[in-house]
Amino acid sequence: MVRTETIIAVKDVRMSSEFYQNLLGCKSSHGGDTFEILTSEDNVVLCLHKWGEHDHPTMHNSEKAGNGLILFFRVGNLEEVISNARKMNAAIEKEIHYNENSLKMQFTLRDLDNYYLIVSN
Repeated sequence: MVRTETIIAVKDVRMSSEFYQNLLGCKSSHGGDTFEILTSEDNVVLCLHKWGEHDHPTMHNSEKAGNGLILFFRVGNLEEVISNARKMNAAIEKEIHYNENSLKMQFTLRDLDNYYLIVSN
């Protein structure tokens, strides 16, 4: 088995954790100021790592956040997730629309650290 557990660098781990929990309905499985593991049904959804901590070479410069990266989330409750995003006043870049490439409905938004997210059904 091969599985990806994505780690992104963020300015404020607790705030970003709350953002993703409120948006996606996932849960904190680690918690803390420097590292967080977010899960859904015992599967890792995303890991959050504080910029500049633990001397990781790709997490030193927060000015390069999100360059060339899209966080893509497949959900079974797209309408609920966009409703959550609206309640949070999240930076929605494109409302729900049909993507002719993926043949799925999706919307796009930015998180608190300006990462580009696509949420799709």
